[in-house]
Amino acid sequence: MSATTPAAGPARPREQWTGQVGFILSAIGSAVGLGNIWRFPGVAYENGGGAFLIPYLVALITAGIPILFLDYAIGHRFRGAAPTAFRRLGGRAGRWIESLGWFQVTIAFVIGLYYTAVIAWALSFFVFSFDLRWGDDPAGFLFGEYLRVGDPGISFDFVPGVLIPLALVWITAIVVLAAGVAKGLQRVNVVFLPLLVVAFLVLVVRALFLEGAADGLNALFTPNWQALADPDVWIAAYSQIFFSLSIAFGIMITYASYRKRRSNLTSPGLVVAFANSSFEILAGIGVFATLGFLAFRQGVDVSELDGIAGVGLSFVTFPAIVSEMPGGPIFGALFFGSLAMAGFTSLVSVLQVVIAAVQEKLSISRRAAAVGIGVVSAVLSVLFFSTTTGLLALDVTDMWANNVGIVASAVLMTILVIWVLRRGPELRYHLNAVSTFPVGRIWIGLVGVLAPLVLGYMLVARIITLLTEGYDTYPFWYLGIFGWGTVAVLVLGAVIGTLVPWRHSPDDYRAWPPYPPASVDNRKEARR
Repeated sequence: MSATTPAAGPARPREQWTGQVGFILSAIGSAVGLGNIWRFPGVAYENGGGAFLIPYLVALITAGIPILFLDYAIGHRFRGAAPTAFRRLGGRAGRWIESLGWFQVTIAFVIGLYYTAVIAWALSFFVFSFDLRWGDDPAGFLFGEYLRVGDPGISFDFVPGVLIPLALVWITAIVVLAAGVAKGLQRVNVVFLPLLVVAFLVLVVRALFLEGAADGLNALFTPNWQALADPDVWIAAYSQIFFSLSIAFGIMITYASYRKRRSNLTSPGLVVAFANSSFEILAGIGVFATLGFLAFRQGVDVSELDGIAGVGLSFVTFPAIVSEMPGGPIFGALFFGSLAMAGFTSLVSVLQVVIAAVQEKLSISRRAAAVGIGVVSAVLSVLFFSTTTGLLALDVTDMWANNVGIVASAVLMTILVIWVLRRGPELRYHLNAVSTFPVGRIWIGLVGVLAPLVLGYMLVARIITLLTEGYDTYPFWYLGIFGWGTVAVLVLGAVIGTLVPWRHSPDDYRAWPPYPPASVDNRKEARR
C-alpha cells in the first residue's frame, strides 16, 4: 500500500489538542527547558558575547525553523508518532524507514531517565532555598552532603535526598501522561508555562537592580566581532539552536500528529521558535545580571567566576548568589521553581514520544502505555541516577545521547526524507496547503543541503574528539559503558522496536489534505 493511499474503512480516532493555543503552549513548553536557562548564557558568553546573536539568528532561520517545519509536516501529514509516521512516509521502504522512528523513540526514552533526576534536584533546592541549607559552601553541599558523589563506577548506594523527589517526579509525570493529550499534557503547559514566564520575569527584574548587574550584562552582550571569523562560533550557534528547539528526536512529530486536520502549521512554528529564543535571551539577561552581582561582591571580574553554565551554574553558583543577596530565599525559590517547571514541561513531551509509539505499535490504551512505560522508566531512572554515581552517569549519558544520538538522527532524517525518499516537494506542498505562511523551494535546500552538512560536520567532529580525547577526566572504560553503551542502546532499541509486530496495520489512516498521492506527477503543484 502506498504511504499516501487511504486505507479502506474509517480512520481510527486520534487524540487532539483542543486548539491552536493549546498546541503552541505545549510546543513552547517542550522547547523551553533546562538548556535555555543554564546552557545558552554560557554558550553566548564564550562565543563572542553580543556578536554571537548574529550566527544564532542565522542558525535559527536556516536550520532550526526549517527542521522544525519538517517535523511538523511529517507528523501532521502521516498522523502518527515517529515510528508510525516514518513507516507511512517510507512507502514500500517503510519497514526499514520505521527504524529511524524507533531510534528517535529510544533517544527520548534514555533522555527521560536522567532528565527526571535534574528536575528532582531542582525540587530539592527549591525547598533548600527557604533556609539556605547549603550554607557557605554550595559546592561542598551539592557534591558531598546532597549527591554524595563517589568515584566513577556502577553503584547502587542510593541517596535518599535524590530518591524521594525523583519518585515524586515520576509519579506526577505518569499521572499527567495517563490523563491524555488535552487533559494531561495541554493542561500542564497551560498552567506551568505562564507561571514559568511570570516567575522568571520577576527573577530577572530583581536581578537587574542588584549591585554589579550592569557589569554582568556588559560581559554578556559586549560584542567580540572577531569571533564571527571563527567557524567554531558558528557551529556553536547551530548546536545551541538545534538542542534548544526539541527537534529531530520525535517530539514535534508526535505533537504535530495531534493537531486537527485543518490546522495552520508554519505560523505557530514561527511563534514557537521565536518564543523559545526570546526566553533564552531573557535567561541570559537574568543569569548574567546575577553573575555580575556575585563578581561585585567578591571583588573580581565576571570572567574570573567559575561555573557559568550547566550543573555548576544552577546548583553551585546560584546558591552562592542567593546566600549573598537581600531576600535571597525568595530569589532562590523563584529560580529553582522556574527550573523545575521548565524541566517538567520538557520531560512530559520527551516521555510522550515513547508512550505514543508503544501505544500505536501494540494498539493498547494510553493509560496502559503511560503506566507501563512510566514504571519501567522510573525503575531504571532510580537504579542509575539516584545513587552516589548518578551525577557521573548522567553527565556522560547526556553527552552521548545529545551530541551523538540526536545529531545522528537529524542527519539521517534530512538525508532520507529529501534525497533517498524524495518527499521534500510533497511535504512542502502539505505545509503550504494548510498554513498561512508559505514555504518556498529554498526550504528543501535548507533541510536537504545546509542542515545535513552543518550537522554532519558537528557529528563527525564530536565523534573524533570523543574517540581520541575522551570526555572530561572520566576513564575510558567508564565512557565505554555509559557513553558508547548509550549509542549501542539507541541502535538496539531501533532494531527491536522495528522487529516487534504491529497489532494493526500502521497504514490504516487517511492522508490529508486530499491531493494526488506521491505516485502522481505533482511537480507543478509542489512548485507553487
